[in-house]
Amino acid sequence: MNVEKYQIDEHNSLNERQHKKRYDFLSEMLQQEGIDVEAIIKKLMDFQIAIPSWALGTGGTRFGRFSGTGEPRSLEEKIEDIGLLHALNRSSGAISLHIPWDIPENADAIKSLAGSYDIVFDAVNSNTFQDQKNQNYSYKFGSLSHTQKEVRQQAIHHNIEVIKYGEVLGSKALTVWLADGSCFPAQQNFRKALQRTLESLQEIYAHLPTDWKMFIEYKPYEPNFYSTVIQDWGTSFLLANKLGSQAFTLVDLGHHLPNTNIEQIVATLMMEGKLGGFHFNDSKYGDDDLTVGSIKPYQLFLIFNELVEGIEDKNTKNPVPAWMIDASHNVKDPLEDLLQSVEAIKIAYTQALIIHREMLWEAQRQNDVVKAQEIVQNAFRTDVRPLLAEARRRSGAAINPLGLFRKLEVRKKLVEERGELAIATGL
Repeated sequence: MNVEKYQIDEHNSLNERQHKKRYDFLSEMLQQEGIDVEAIIKKLMDFQIAIPSWALGTGGTRFGRFSGTGEPRSLEEKIEDIGLLHALNRSSGAISLHIPWDIPENADAIKSLAGSYDIVFDAVNSNTFQDQKNQNYSYKFGSLSHTQKEVRQQAIHHNIEVIKYGEVLGSKALTVWLADGSCFPAQQNFRKALQRTLESLQEIYAHLPTDWKMFIEYKPYEPNFYSTVIQDWGTSFLLANKLGSQAFTLVDLGHHLPNTNIEQIVATLMMEGKLGGFHFNDSKYGDDDLTVGSIKPYQLFLIFNELVEGIEDKNTKNPVPAWMIDASHNVKDPLEDLLQSVEAIKIAYTQALIIHREMLWEAQRQNDVVKAQEIVQNAFRTDVRPLLAEARRRSGAAINPLGLFRKLEVRKKLVEERGELAIATGL
């Protein structure tokens, strides 16, 4: 199904009066404080967050998956679902593919379909953490770090193949996440495993187009629980430095040990020009892949505080990071979950944009701890949602995307089109 322009217009006309009251009140208050509201609206209208193809179906756990209904059965239907999201919020104009879960069999037709929804292709993701049908060698004991050269070459070839798929679609980045590691002491030689991984990545890097980036993801545990080869941001950073100027660290918010200061990691990587991008999600205990901002909204805001400062600092040579969602759960409608995640990301971004930077820097220079805290917490406690709604309204999107999604009974219509037993490919 499609969300038509007249449906959005009708929705906005019903909500515009109340929205205008809220927006005018907030806009006047911020302008009195010296905030350039129009500049923020423009940034929000430009801000795009890539939707992962694998998050459009119901997620699950190692204990089971409770599939939803009317899920997308093909890459084409996944693009159609992202088209729905983008029509509603005008902030979901990119898709991130996971290969081989979503192989574009007819690249021209896939590009044309995505273009019809004003969607581009973000980073492509390789998969060497699962064995695929008709695969010659197993990744049970590793892929790019495996002790056997034949297994490493298979994994290298897969990554090169993923790059080729990305090239024809117009993607400009490859994301590499490895499950490689060990479950027991002495199972693996740490130094040799890391060296083999570096050599494998170097071979993949040699096939990277000159205008591409390689994002190296890290994770401290799972599915291996004693060690993972790329266990933290420092190891990813080390590998990226050894590979070259096109290699960067990718930060997944769920890939950290409890209470890790992720915002400090972000600041350090930006100082070194090696922050490539984000996989946004939220967690209570580990890599829970919960809706962005549902558990730790203040942490998300503090991360964006560092991001905004780094992006706006002319002395920072870090490219603008790639924004991607990596959230998937088994009790929510995936499309509603993604609408909430995009909203949470943009709220944190906007809250960071309204921080009085000069006042904050002065408080930091004077070691005025109380004032510095007040400045950032005042921004965090400001309800900036009217700014997001105004940016959507000007972009031709819905003032209340989730409200319109439910009013139009989108999931019910998808079930009518696809059936109750339609299950998403991939996860």
